[in-house]
Amino acid sequence: MQYKSKILKYCLKENLETYDPYDIWKTKLGFCVKNGFNKKRYLYFLPAAVLTLFDTFINNKTRLFYKKQEYPVVRAFAALSLLNLYKKEPKQEYLDCAKIHIAWLIDNKSKYENGFGWGIGFKWNISGNIFFNKNTPLSTHTPYGLEALFDYYKLTGDIKPVCFKEIFLFFEKDIKILYDKDNSLAISYGPYGELIVNNATSYALFLYSIFYNLFPDKQDYIKNKIIKFSNFLKTTQQKDGSWFYAPFEKNTFIDCFHSAVILKNIIKTQKNIDFDLNFNNSVEKGYKYLKESFFVEKYRLFKRFSVSNKPSITKFDLYDNAEMLNLAILMNDTELANTLTESISKNFVTSNGIFSVIDLFGIKRNKGTLRWAVMPYLYSLSKL
Repeated sequence: MQYKSKILKYCLKENLETYDPYDIWKTKLGFCVKNGFNKKRYLYFLPAAVLTLFDTFINNKTRLFYKKQEYPVVRAFAALSLLNLYKKEPKQEYLDCAKIHIAWLIDNKSKYENGFGWGIGFKWNISGNIFFNKNTPLSTHTPYGLEALFDYYKLTGDIKPVCFKEIFLFFEKDIKILYDKDNSLAISYGPYGELIVNNATSYALFLYSIFYNLFPDKQDYIKNKIIKFSNFLKTTQQKDGSWFYAPFEKNTFIDCFHSAVILKNIIKTQKNIDFDLNFNNSVEKGYKYLKESFFVEKYRLFKRFSVSNKPSITKFDLYDNAEMLNLAILMNDTELANTLTESISKNFVTSNGIFSVIDLFGIKRNKGTLRWAVMPYLYSLSKL
């Protein structure tokens, strides 16, 4: 519990508005440039580079033209972190503040045609032809809200069952099945679009493991979907243990935090269900790949890419290392967990705050950006 004060400083608040590393791309100009870059990279490379350099080296501290805002995933991580502390030290203030975050999530849910979920919180271009509005619920963000509600429900019973039913309906009726053959399933990122990404299916795998516990009368149906999701992830895993972000796209990549998320979701799924998905070999290979391909011994940190599809001025990102810390804890890898805890504190944390990026020149950037990636880091600390 030595990190309790740090967790409470950020999570024990009623207001969690924050700046974000994506602020430049949320502006009208930034969105236009990013949208163009995703369609015609060679035409928009220079404007994208100019905006990136402006955001990183000129406007990173002053953050002119940017506005703080709330994000659903920040509320979810804050609630989960406080609930983790409450399980170790049952102080009522932890539970009371977690309830505030849970209430915010329910009040700010994103309703779609049949159910609800949560989105990223801003208009977001995922590829050349696919973008989501700020309130579009997504398969990659909704599981964090559901997990927070479910965790709180297990402790207090104070969640209306209709909330869980509507999230279930969102995944059953609104999220699209994009791949369904060979006893395998893959889902869409959002309620529309055709891009298949591995981490979205891994989130569905984990989310349905929660549904498995919530809906005993539907367990046979849910079990079948869990098995199909798991088969897809086994099929798309490479021989070396890696997963490409978008397994059927040519211009794709392999990065650290998405890879760690896939393994995290597999492990947490297996803990939630009473049948074996035979993932042991897959997890071991994936974890070995992460440690061998991303870990930089000199800094004792994990880098962003093992296979990249675009240049970057980021040397290390807190998100990669927060997810790897979480994964090390799930893997019972005490040595790596201790190493990362120390290295993150040394490299990303100062007396002035927590930073999310270290640039190519070794300078810390993006102070106090909760979504990316202060909250994922604090959540990992709450599990130590």
